[in-house]
Amino acid sequence: MKQTQQVLRLLRAHESRNVLFTEPDGSWPIVWERAKGVHVWDAEGRKYLDLTAAFGVASAGHANPAVVRAGQRQMGTLLHAMGDVHPHAQKALLARELSRLTFGRWSGGKASGKVIYSNSGFEAVEAALKTAILATGRRGVLAFKGAYHGLGYGALNATHRDHFRSAFRDQLGDFGQFVPFPTTEDDLPKLEAAIRKLFKRHPIGAILAEPLQARGGINVPPSGFLPLLRRLCDEHGALLILDEIYTGFGRTGRWFACEHSGVTPDLLCLGKALTGGFPLSACIGRADMMDAAWPASTGEAIHTSTFLGHPVGCAMALAQISEIQRLKLVQRSAKLGKNLLDQLRELNTENLELNTSARGLGLMVGLELRRRDGSPAGAEAIAVIKAMLHRGYVLLPEGEHGNVISLTPPLTITERQLATSVTTLKEELHRL
Repeated sequence: MKQTQQVLRLLRAHESRNVLFTEPDGSWPIVWERAKGVHVWDAEGRKYLDLTAAFGVASAGHANPAVVRAGQRQMGTLLHAMGDVHPHAQKALLARELSRLTFGRWSGGKASGKVIYSNSGFEAVEAALKTAILATGRRGVLAFKGAYHGLGYGALNATHRDHFRSAFRDQLGDFGQFVPFPTTEDDLPKLEAAIRKLFKRHPIGAILAEPLQARGGINVPPSGFLPLLRRLCDEHGALLILDEIYTGFGRTGRWFACEHSGVTPDLLCLGKALTGGFPLSACIGRADMMDAAWPASTGEAIHTSTFLGHPVGCAMALAQISEIQRLKLVQRSAKLGKNLLDQLRELNTENLELNTSARGLGLMVGLELRRRDGSPAGAEAIAVIKAMLHRGYVLLPEGEHGNVISLTPPLTITERQLATSVTTLKEELHRL
């Protein structure tokens, strides 16, 4: 524990105290030393099965050899370029690939997309928000309760949880309007009425939604949800922005979660699994809409950054996409996710002190814990997650009350590893 404690002491002394949570008894967190495939090793050499893919980033496995080689080659050739001034080849190649994977594929080659690169997910969301006001002239954005779109001051207007917003409310533009996120088909008529009312009362230029809420608690909407949003946006001349930063690149058993309902957005926000481990995100929009919204550059872009379209990130993203295709990880996610969901749903028949319910798509699955009286069992979920960590499994809680245990492992995980994880999880639930 010596090295772990040394690292934690340094962080307590020199990092903002709001960032890292540590248990006084040293039981949380572990300090990561290295990661490979589906495993992580801590500073003391202990091995863990990562059931988070490090926030969904390592879809093709931690330190995927092809992705690492691509990054290393690029670092040895061109470590940094000049954003919006002097471009590099990898940036152009990735823009073409993202266009092909999204609007090109969805339209059967009849349409294309155009990209705005960023560094983190919230920046991709903010690029989409800027596009919406340029395209429509309307400042309002309709978002959903439970939504998480990042913590920059633009994205924070559409991130719902008060925990993230309350301290900064006086500095927010408050252009976001929130409606309930539906979980059944029966919710849709009320949702439609609420949205129509907001369109009448506010200058709404866009609807921003996660096709499946991740941090909100692995909330899966009914199949009619995205078609309803598409129809309402078309009717009111608003843009449909889909935040697929977590759900993109095979996580839900399709390349992108919107494909489950066959809905094409106007703007798509991507990040996390895009590179497999390098800070890079992208906002992709319909080419015709993007050209109409954004003026041609006259030598000074109105939206850019120093590290825009970083060459190392672009090279890694091209390799990551290639690996997802080569290893057939999208299909693998669909198959393994269904098996995982079936196994977790069987826990409902176990003689447990808590009520459990499992939901998800592909390898984006949540197990919700509630007490017998129906209240969220957040403390119990955290206890199980800590116990699992001590047994060699990395998990995370989701949802406002932290009572949803999420499983978003690398898509390279095996069926046996998932089955062992569920068995261990069941044992810990029985110990509560």
